Amino acid sequence: MPLSHDQHDARHDWWRGATLYQIYPRSFMDANGDGIGDLQGITERLEHVASLNVDAIWLSPFFTSPMDDFGYDVSDYRDVDPMFGTLGDFRTLIDRAHELGLRVIIDQVLSHSSDRHAWFQESRQDRTNPRADWYVWADPEPDGNPPNNWMAAFSGRAWTFDARRRQYYLHNFLPSQPDLNFHHPEVQQAQLDNLRFWLELGVDGFRFDVVNYYFHDRALTDNPPMPLAQRRPGNPQSYQCQRHNIEQPENLAFLERVRALLDEYPGSTTVGEIGGNDPLPTMAAYTAGESRLHMAYTFDLLDSTGEARELHDVLARLAELGDDTWPCWALSNHDVQRSASSWGQERALLALTVLCSLRGSLCLYQGEELGLPEAELAYEDLQDPFGINLWPEVKGRDGCRTPMVWNEAANGGFCDAGAAPWLPIESRHRPLAVARQDKDADSLLNRVRQLLRRRADSDLLRQGDQQLIAPEALPDEVFGVIRTRGDQRLLCLAHLGHGDAPIEIDLEALDAGPEEGRALDLPGMPTPALEECKLSLRPGTAAWLAWA
Repeated sequence: MPLSHDQHDARHDWWRGATLYQIYPRSFMDANGDGIGDLQGITERLEHVASLNVDAIWLSPFFTSPMDDFGYDVSDYRDVDPMFGTLGDFRTLIDRAHELGLRVIIDQVLSHSSDRHAWFQESRQDRTNPRADWYVWADPEPDGNPPNNWMAAFSGRAWTFDARRRQYYLHNFLPSQPDLNFHHPEVQQAQLDNLRFWLELGVDGFRFDVVNYYFHDRALTDNPPMPLAQRRPGNPQSYQCQRHNIEQPENLAFLERVRALLDEYPGSTTVGEIGGNDPLPTMAAYTAGESRLHMAYTFDLLDSTGEARELHDVLARLAELGDDTWPCWALSNHDVQRSASSWGQERALLALTVLCSLRGSLCLYQGEELGLPEAELAYEDLQDPFGINLWPEVKGRDGCRTPMVWNEAANGGFCDAGAAPWLPIESRHRPLAVARQDKDADSLLNRVRQLLRRRADSDLLRQGDQQLIAPEALPDEVFGVIRTRGDQRLLCLAHLGHGDAPIEIDLEALDAGPEEGRALDLPGMPTPALEECKLSLRPGTAAWLAWA
């Protein structure tokens, strides 16, 4: 159903409980035959996305960039990189998405730019130019060392010396991604103006990359060491607590300025990515009230392997922080191992069924609806600097970024047979292609469509309250929540254990409802045996019981 102008404005809270679908433009569809996905390719395949019954697409960066970090190093915030097309192509994409009833959310990488951005080129000229303080510059220590011990995400110190200014500049990521100085009011205003540019073009919101990285400690205080048990030996940044280079209190005031801008465009929304050492409290603070982010996500579930206690503990920690936060839960994205590998490929549907039971908004990553496993790549095929720099302890992010498979051809229908895709097509992906699964009524793809339709049609699932069931009240390896809205109640259970033997769950002990309830038919799940308030649940399956 097309989105009319009135629908854009009227449902200001459409995002609450919505399902987003993340598209990684380089890997979605190549329309011009160069082996790299582009905006025209995305537009051609939007009908597939709409068929999933999602509410919006989130596009990873397509802006002008030297592509040192594949678009997360922006050299022009207001234009499309020629690799992906033109602003005209983007306008066409927006129009087609809206025709199909899909809203469009785009990435914004505000914390840092490319070192080729005109702002940085001017800033590094000398210490007195108009943009001299638009980036984070600091004098060397007396012995020439960097001003503090901060480490970069892609290994090494977070500081690079610039001979012209005779100072170091800060980069929390690659040396070619200098951090902007958000303590400077002109920097804040410049980025707000860039957001307004895209809002005027018709986007429906923004996903903010590393939204807790905007401000740094002005005193450049050293970060303390991380306790030994929390370190990841293959990543040197994990040896210290990121206490002073990110998550400064000034960030909240800037987020309020962002929200005030978005409020000028009714129906627009924001979702923030929050990394760091203890992200859940930050997520709660950043989404509290009506004046900051609409929603945010952390890596707590993105790193999940599908263990019941682990899931419960993440959700319980968030619940302790209050009901005023709104999460956007995901199990896969462009930075982590695909959920079909972390949960197990045979449990791809179970993983999404659990995800659909949760309070909050959801995000699916392209190919998750197909059950694509993490691709295995040789070192010589790697493109991601994270993996190249830290191989073999860290394999990087290329394994989740390989091209989408549309059919079973050699290049998976992603690009012409004569083109070389920018990352190789994983051979295990081709039998899972869209064209093949589309024809099979019992395929994962068609079951995911049914599951997401169930979620989309349920106000209870989209916006209802949530009560976690304590692990002590359930058999081992069973996860459960109770969703409520008015007089409606829905008990959602998932047996995340392994083996073949079913277990019996005493529903009376769960205080789920006044009587047994009605077992709902879940796509791809056996109807559970229900007798005298006892439910039999097999490993690897889920059950939803409703009370009206």
